[in-house]
Amino acid sequence: MKAVVLKSFGGPESFALEDVPTPVPHAGQVLVRVHATSINPLDYQVRRGDYPDLVPLPSITGHDVSGVVEAFGLGVTGLSVGDEVWYTPQIFDGPGSYAEYHVADERIVGKKPPSLPHLEAASLPLVGGTAWEALVERAALRVGESVLVHGGAGGVGHVAIQLAKAMGARVFTTAREANVPFVREMGADVVIDYEKEDYVDVILRETNGQGVDVVFDTIGGDTLSRSPDVLAQLGCVATIVDIAQPQNLVQAWGKNASYHFVFTRQNRGKLDELSALVERGQLRPHVGAVYSLADIPAAHALLERRNNGLRGKIAIAVAP
Repeated sequence: MKAVVLKSFGGPESFALEDVPTPVPHAGQVLVRVHATSINPLDYQVRRGDYPDLVPLPSITGHDVSGVVEAFGLGVTGLSVGDEVWYTPQIFDGPGSYAEYHVADERIVGKKPPSLPHLEAASLPLVGGTAWEALVERAALRVGESVLVHGGAGGVGHVAIQLAKAMGARVFTTAREANVPFVREMGADVVIDYEKEDYVDVILRETNGQGVDVVFDTIGGDTLSRSPDVLAQLGCVATIVDIAQPQNLVQAWGKNASYHFVFTRQNRGKLDELSALVERGQLRPHVGAVYSLADIPAAHALLERRNNGLRGKIAIAVAP
C-alpha cells in the first residue's frame, strides 16, 4: 500500500510517499480501506518533533479516518465487511491514517454518518471528539448557559460553536473580520473581531458584567491567561493548548473557577453521539481545502502558516 511516512522530525519535507506492507487485523481489530483523512494541528506538532519520546521513527502519522471495512480479526461482532466507518486512531499508539489502509481496535470505530461523504466525515472525528470532550464531558455545558469559543473559524472552533448551539447555549466567539460571516453561519450569537475589539470588554458589556459560564480555548497564549477576566462565578475553562503561558490563578481563585486540560479519548460512543447530531442537521464539518495523499506536505505547510485564510479543516482524499 501507499503511505506517507515521517522519516525525521522537522518541516513538511520530512515526509516521504512510500510503498509499505498492508497491515493485517488481529483479534478485535478491523482493516479499513482509508478513503479520506484530514490535517490537524496535532499532526504538524508530531511532525516537527514536539513529542519525540512518543513517536518512534520512521512513523505513519495522521489522526482521522473515514473509510470502508475490508477485513476483520477474531472476535469482531459490531462491524462487517463493507461497513462505512469513521474514527480517530489511538493517539501515540501505533500507525496513523496517512495511508491507504489502517488497522484499528473495533471499540474505537463507529459507523459513518450516512449523510456525510468521506471527505467531510474524515474532517470530524478528532475535532468533534475534542469539542465533545471539552464541552460535554468536562465543562458539562447546560441549556441556557453561555460559552466563549476562542478561534471559532478553526477546525475545532467551528465544530464547538455548532455543538454548543445544539446543547442550547448562547455562543460567543472570536474571529477575524473576514471570518465573521462564516462563524455566524456556524451559529455564533455574538462574534468579536479580535483585531478591532477587546473580547473582554465586549463580553462584559454583553453579559452586564457577569461573564460567561464556560471558556473554551483553542488558541493559547494570553487568551488562556485572560480567561478569568470574562468568567462568571463558578465558571469553567477548558483548553486544548499548552499551558506554558503564565496563568492568572489569583483571578481564577476569586471566581471559584475550574480548569480542564483536554486531551481527547477515543471511543465509539462519542462518535455515535456526533453522528446523531450530524443526522439531525445540527452538526456539519466544513472542508476548506482538499489535497491528495501525495500532497500531505503541502497541506501541512498551509495549515501551519499564520493567517492562512482557511476556514474549518483540510481534507485529504486517499482513495480516488
